[in-house]
Amino acid sequence: MITLLVNGESHQVDLPPDMPLLWALRDVLGLTGTKFGCGIAQCGACTVHVAGEAVRSCLLPLASVSGRPITTIEAIGATANGAKVQKAWLDTEVVQCGYCQSGQIMSATALLDRVPQPTDADIDTAMAGNICRCGTYVRIRKAIHNASQA
Repeated sequence: MITLLVNGESHQVDLPPDMPLLWALRDVLGLTGTKFGCGIAQCGACTVHVAGEAVRSCLLPLASVSGRPITTIEAIGATANGAKVQKAWLDTEVVQCGYCQSGQIMSATALLDRVPQPTDADIDTAMAGNICRCGTYVRIRKAIHNASQA
């Protein structure tokens, strides 16, 4: 059995230890806000927080997160920076298709947790692993700046 501490709740799951966290979240726990994008940890759609750090869940084996706190997009709004980022996303009208946005929000929140007043360079570095096929990068950067000043 593996213990998953997701969004403040403990779940005992009987799953293979090498199963990617993404599939446990989506298929077992029903938390479908975290998206499958590329499957090789390159696009960022599957980003979640493990112990406060933004990580790609599509390749992350369950054994490596057992007993560690995991936060998904479903609960990020309960955190101070997560709420600021979500509000800034709406106010700035970042979303176009929306598919990548849960991962974008998770990465942006992790950035603000580390760097409360990020520069453009900080934002570009932190968000470089998140791909938006709609090209909303300018609005994403603006929303992060807005959230940092909220």
